[in-house]
Amino acid sequence: MLIGCPKEIKPQEFRVGLTPAAAREATGHGHAVIVETGAGLGAGFDDGAYRAAGAQIVASASEVFARADMVVKVKEPQAVERAQLRRGQILFTYLHLAPDPDQTRDLLASGVTAIAYETVTDAAGTLPLLAPMSEVAGRLAPQVGAWALQKANGGRGVLMGGVPGVGPAEVVVIGGGVVGTQAARVAAGMGADVTVLDRSLPRMRYLDDVYRGTFKTRYASAEATAELITRADMVIGAVLIPGAAAPKLVTRAQLATMKPGAVIVDVAIDQGGCFETSRATTHQDPIYEVDGIVHYCVANMPGAVARSSTIALGNATMPYMIALADKGWKQACREDAGLLAGLNTHEGQLTNAAVGRALEIDVIAPALVVKG
Repeated sequence: MLIGCPKEIKPQEFRVGLTPAAAREATGHGHAVIVETGAGLGAGFDDGAYRAAGAQIVASASEVFARADMVVKVKEPQAVERAQLRRGQILFTYLHLAPDPDQTRDLLASGVTAIAYETVTDAAGTLPLLAPMSEVAGRLAPQVGAWALQKANGGRGVLMGGVPGVGPAEVVVIGGGVVGTQAARVAAGMGADVTVLDRSLPRMRYLDDVYRGTFKTRYASAEATAELITRADMVIGAVLIPGAAAPKLVTRAQLATMKPGAVIVDVAIDQGGCFETSRATTHQDPIYEVDGIVHYCVANMPGAVARSSTIALGNATMPYMIALADKGWKQACREDAGLLAGLNTHEGQLTNAAVGRALEIDVIAPALVVKG
C-alpha cells in the first residue's frame, strides 16, 4: 500500500500525522511512504529523518492526495483537502464530524473511506487513539487557563496556588474522564482548590481511591454545576460523548452568576463545546470575552506542544495504520471491532450512529459495509 502524509494546514497546527518511526515501520512491512516536504518541521522532524526511514519526500500535498492509497493526518481535512479525496482512498485522522456538517457532506460526496481516530475503541471500550491527545489537552488546560487568569489577559488576576495568607484559585472540572483527570491532577499540582464533577459513581470512587483527596469530587447534577461555577475562578469543560456533539452544560444566562474575569477552558470544543457561549479559536487568537467571562476554546490544544503530541499520537496510531496497510481496511476492520467503530464514512454512506443523530443523516451499520 502507498501511505501518504501531507503537511497540516489548519491554522497554528504544528503536529504531523506520521512520525519517522511510523514511516520506518511501514516501509519495514513492505509499504511505500510519501511525505510532503516540510510536513514534520513543526514537530521537529526534518525531511532527512523521513528519507532515512525509507520514505519519499514529495513537493506538494496535491501529490500526496493524488497518489496515496491511505492518507494519514492529524486534524480533519480542510475544504481544499476534502476536494482532493476520492472513492477507494482511506483517510485516517481525527474527524469530529458531529458538529461539522460541511465536512461530513464533503466526505460523503468524495466517497472516501474515512476512519476517525476519536471513535476507534479497544477491548475495554475506551478510546485508545483519542486518549493520548486527551492526556495532553487535559494537562495543558490548567496551564493555559492560568495564563488567561492573569489580569493583563483579561482574567481575574488570581494566582493558581495563591501565596501565604491568600487563598488559591478555585477550579471546577466538568467531566472526570481522561481529560478531566489530567486537568485536575495538574491544577491541583499547581496548588489550586479543585473539584471534579462527574455522573459516574464508580469513576468518582476510582478518583478518590487513586488520588486520595488531591482534589474533590461531586456528582454532576445541574444544581451542583450551577452552584460550583459561581465560586470558580476557572471552569474546565472536559465532557466527551464519543462521536457525538458535546452537551451544553453551562448556559449564557449562567455566565452572569460567575465571578467577573473568571476563565472557561473548553477542551470539548472539537465536538462543539460544552458551554453555550463556546466558539472555536486558534493558538494565534486563543481567547475572547462574553459577559465578562474569558473563554479559551482552541480547537487543537495539543498542537501547542507539537513534538510531544506527535510522538504520543504516533505511538498510538502506528499499530492501526500498519494493520490497515497490511490487511486492507475491510479485513482489518473485520478482525478488530474497535477499529470498525472508527469507520465514519464509506462510498457516500455515513457509518457512525452518533454523527447520524447529531446531523440527522441516515446511517448504515459499519458491519454491513465490511461484510462483502
